[in-house]
Amino acid sequence: MMMGQRLKSLILITLMALSGAHSLRDNYYKYSCPNAESVIQTAVNTELDKNLKLAAGLIRMQFHDCFVEVCDASVLLEGPDTEKYADVNAKLAGYEVVDAAKAAVEAICPGVVSCADIIAYAARDSTVKLNGLRWEVQGGRKDGFHSSAANAEADLPPPEFGASQLIESFAKRGLSTRQMVILSGSHTVGVGDCSKIAPRLYNFNDQHFTDPSIDPAYAEQLKKDCPQNTWNTTIEVFMDTITPGSFDSSYYEVLKQKKGLFTSDQTLFDDARTRGTVNSLVNNGRFQKKFGEAMRALAAVGVKSGSQGEIRKYCRSVNY
Repeated sequence: MMMGQRLKSLILITLMALSGAHSLRDNYYKYSCPNAESVIQTAVNTELDKNLKLAAGLIRMQFHDCFVEVCDASVLLEGPDTEKYADVNAKLAGYEVVDAAKAAVEAICPGVVSCADIIAYAARDSTVKLNGLRWEVQGGRKDGFHSSAANAEADLPPPEFGASQLIESFAKRGLSTRQMVILSGSHTVGVGDCSKIAPRLYNFNDQHFTDPSIDPAYAEQLKKDCPQNTWNTTIEVFMDTITPGSFDSSYYEVLKQKKGLFTSDQTLFDDARTRGTVNSLVNNGRFQKKFGEAMRALAAVGVKSGSQGEIRKYCRSVNY
């Protein structure tokens, strides 16, 4: 039964992806709103100049949107049981940046640019703002009508996932194991709070008090940052200990040093199926190029088109 349900889920996502993929193309708004991308970029940069920390949140938002429902801006919808208010999205940031970009593009081309497309453009522009390499973003997504907190909790991979679980999760969305490792590289500008790190540091299992896959010296430093029994979700730890805040390939070097912050990070180097990709992506030029390609693939997961969606006037609510 479980295998049957998984197969049905995979077929559904694949069919949705195929039905919407044809609507995506580069320079999508060339005729309908020629200045859309530049206006969005200006709005995003203006907001990031006020708070650069939001850049990492916008990159993460692309992932959190596309992995639940499809790439349809369902993560932006307000409501008591929407994705936005799921526990897994509690630290997701950047909503106000999307609002500013939407307002700016509505001022010149009302009812033309979808919120789902704005998320994709904002993720790209945020990467560039953090010194990452630019890639061409396809447009043509429609905004969805529904959003579910329960779906977010079920579909987004938690930090304790191992390689097998990550591979399966990405495969369900038509993404390869290699693409999974590449997209994980966005953690180079990510942070984690103490409540998520503590299970690896204290009472890990019956054999080990601390997760033995963590470099011992790094584990001691993390214990200073996150003392036992005083786990504060407002205390954040950088996931990249070499060049925190800069979008580059240092994340993969961190994994080789056994300093991956979460199990879902360190497993990429510890597992033989993904170690080779980690080693290859230490090369910054290769990582930057491959990341843009992988983000294009992610942003094409289950795209809605035609009557499947709409162009929202306000990103936080459906039109009717």
